[in-house]
Amino acid sequence: MLNIARRMLLAAMIVAIPLASWTQDEGRSCEAFLFDLPGIRFERIASPWAPSGTAWELQFEQPLDHANPDAGNFFQRVYVTELNPERPTVLVTEGYNRSNNYPGELTTSIGANQVIVEHRYYGESVPDSMDYAYLDIKQAAQDLHRIRTVLGEYFIGPWVASGISKGGQTTIFYRYFFPEDVAASVPYVAPLNLALEDERIYEFLRKVGSRQCRKNIEAIQFRILKDYDESLLRLNWHARGQALRFNYLTIEEAFEYAVLEYPFSFWQWGADCNAIPDADGPLDEVLDHFLSVSGMSFFSDEGMEDYASHYYQCADELGYYGYENEKFNALLRALPKSSHPSAIFTPQHMEVKYDGGALAQDVYEWVQANGDAFVYINGALDTWSATAMPPNKSLDALYFFLKNQSHGTARIRNMDNEQKQQLKLHLERWLGLPITGSLAN
Repeated sequence: MLNIARRMLLAAMIVAIPLASWTQDEGRSCEAFLFDLPGIRFERIASPWAPSGTAWELQFEQPLDHANPDAGNFFQRVYVTELNPERPTVLVTEGYNRSNNYPGELTTSIGANQVIVEHRYYGESVPDSMDYAYLDIKQAAQDLHRIRTVLGEYFIGPWVASGISKGGQTTIFYRYFFPEDVAASVPYVAPLNLALEDERIYEFLRKVGSRQCRKNIEAIQFRILKDYDESLLRLNWHARGQALRFNYLTIEEAFEYAVLEYPFSFWQWGADCNAIPDADGPLDEVLDHFLSVSGMSFFSDEGMEDYASHYYQCADELGYYGYENEKFNALLRALPKSSHPSAIFTPQHMEVKYDGGALAQDVYEWVQANGDAFVYINGALDTWSATAMPPNKSLDALYFFLKNQSHGTARIRNMDNEQKQQLKLHLERWLGLPITGSLAN
């Protein structure tokens, strides 16, 4: 396992950005501070919730390999919004691309400055050549640490890291490598998968919700597959209407994957059990419901291209899930029946060797032993809560599994007053400052 000494050595290997001499008490503006920084391009942008003239989009130069500056560089997109440099700063650890500045829920809840960091190899934060050898958890954590170190010269209040979904994973990994960077970490709906095919997902899907709802979900899958030719014909016309392409997967493979994905998506996004149509009813009604929950676009070429970097990371280190197909094997025509089809689709079908879950297990064990000042916000219905960090009463941490909430709704705004008060008191104690945002009330 990676112990503390190894992580300190890793941190010491980071390529430092030379900083101009500057201290906060000189009273210079944030824009003047940014102007003096080498390796950074920036422009002022609209402030969606802060005073006018206090937000900037940065292009922050990063080494491709933090241990080897000769490997080259790329520019990482960062959004900075200033309220008061002595107030807390929320570092939003995105897991994917981020094409705009926005007010993060935690930021407005505690009255903070905000720094959003687009993940390397997503959006505009990409190198000239997509060499995936430089896309790993450690490199991404080091990106965040360099940004935190540089901007921390201006934003001198306590820092909090927070992200949603894969961004929440990033929050956890960042804390593991750089535990002194932040006073607290708030990952939302963040899985920590411990295998390439984490079977905790299957166990969750066998138990979530009511037995009747699970039976109705399964009935929809059987109906669509039993009417295979007619279902595929209608879904293919729908896909053509969306101008979807199917070259990475055949249309038959994409169709079958979408049917197997249906229960995962149903619970992830909190679909309504009462809205499931009669599986023996008109096929058009069944397919309309199916498209509203799962559908074909996720398995089209466009979906593969949008999530190529994500799938590489899952195959390499993050782990993911597959599909239990035993009940449907007699009806499947395109997908393998001897094993569970994987939900990982690597770029150009490239071979990627999984690390065996070694790093994820190290992180899991470290957090279980050292993870004070964490707030985990999960939805009790969300499929990804199956691989969330489990509650540990020995830690000074908060664990919320919000009743009837899903991947998109497990948020502070949907907590009850008692939960909000608990969150407020813990954050104020960890930050050493009173909260001034919406949680203050």
